[in-house]
Amino acid sequence: MAKAKRRSGSKEARTGGPRIGILMGSRSDLEVMKHAADTLEQFGIESEMRVISAHRTPERLRAFLATAEDRGFVAIIAGAGAAAHLAGVTAAGTLLPVLGVPLSGTSLNGMDALLSTVQMPAGIPVGTLAIGRAGAVNAALLIVAFLAGGDAALTKKLAAYRAQRAAEVPDGPL
Repeated sequence: MAKAKRRSGSKEARTGGPRIGILMGSRSDLEVMKHAADTLEQFGIESEMRVISAHRTPERLRAFLATAEDRGFVAIIAGAGAAAHLAGVTAAGTLLPVLGVPLSGTSLNGMDALLSTVQMPAGIPVGTLAIGRAGAVNAALLIVAFLAGGDAALTKKLAAYRAQRAAEVPDGPL
């Protein structure tokens, strides 16, 4: 697989592999959401990061979703805090899989975002991950696992990644 590229909305030619959209409601969310892009990059999966607010820039979201499939996107990771409607509004506007990452940032420490993201009505699914960095990393890893189902090389990379995580856990008495 070609080396992954991370873009911030450029229109340059794609590498030919699957692309993942990484959306965030505010530029301040980049500190957390970059972990999703970094994780995808480790597996050679291209991502494109965008700041798109479900409330403040709904037309920008509609425009992004209108061309997402044609531009090679296969899934979207959406991170937002507070009311956290970005993942749900994204899921309502596309047939692509959407994974939601609730973000902290209010006095409720992300619980408001978690509940807003996880409580989608039947028929408009959003796969909801943990609050914050762990959710961003795991959203990327979940996409890797889905894509690995039909890709032996990616399966091998994922197995090596998990073996490395296991090797980091101390064995024996402390």
